[in-house]
Amino acid sequence: MSDRPWPTRLSFKGSDRVLDIAFDDGARFAIPFELLRVESPSAEVQGHAPDQKKLVSGKSAVRVTAADRVGRYAVRLSFDDGHDSGIYSWDYLHELGENADAMLSAYRARLKAAGLPH
Repeated sequence: MSDRPWPTRLSFKGSDRVLDIAFDDGARFAIPFELLRVESPSAEVQGHAPDQKKLVSGKSAVRVTAADRVGRYAVRLSFDDGHDSGIYSWDYLHELGENADAMLSAYRARLKAAGLPH
């Protein structure tokens, strides 16, 4: 038995623009599509080193258009802006869920500092 959280339910709520996800450790999260998009684990967003991370703006209304399972460990999300190269591991989704509020606040502060719209 693994001590890593395993998803028990994924539900994409388009009207709320959130991924509702539950894990076997009892955690439940509503992760905003905007956060999923701007924190995509893809090299396009994250770069190949920490100092290469991109600040992605204008994604407050982005929607998830598809979710494809990747093996037993992740899901690939496609967004209506054409981005589809992020593979979200269950661990990463759990981390995003746990830290969503702080991450969104920090992201919006970076946008504001850069003079960019969210």
